[in-house]
Amino acid sequence: ENLGHYISLYDKWSSYAPEEDAVTVAYTSVYGHTREAVNYLVEKLKEKNVKTEVFDLARSDMSQAVASAFKNSKLVMATTTYNGEIFPFMREYVEHLTERNFQKRKVAIIENGSWGPMAAKVITSMMEKSKEIEWLGTATILSALNESSSSQIEEIADALSK
Repeated sequence: ENLGHYISLYDKWSSYAPEEDAVTVAYTSVYGHTREAVNYLVEKLKEKNVKTEVFDLARSDMSQAVASAFKNSKLVMATTTYNGEIFPFMREYVEHLTERNFQKRKVAIIENGSWGPMAAKVITSMMEKSKEIEWLGTATILSALNESSSSQIEEIADALSK
């Protein structure tokens, strides 16, 4: 009955255009500090009336988190540095995105690493073949939120709200 609606959806999906101007926040948190940073970001986004969908990748349905990234116009990935890499659930998430040709999105990263934060470097390297990604910045947490990392997260919230 509503063929035009379905053709319009197929046109969006086939061109990788986002369906909604919203933010997907996908994260992993080992000791809870990255989760606290994500909660702080989401609070700042809500203050700016930005629609968000949040996924704890260790506890959420991975397919829903992937679908959200394709549906929404912006993505934040927040994870810990884990043995010089990224936490396994985040690695799996990025692999799901890139093998499905993730593109045409605005992306920000929140990395956490006590001694040598490497998450942003690993993620950007994994996504180097993704087309038309606009990187909005990286917030670096050294174990737990502090004044500097909170300020970096506020800058990311500002960029995501535009």
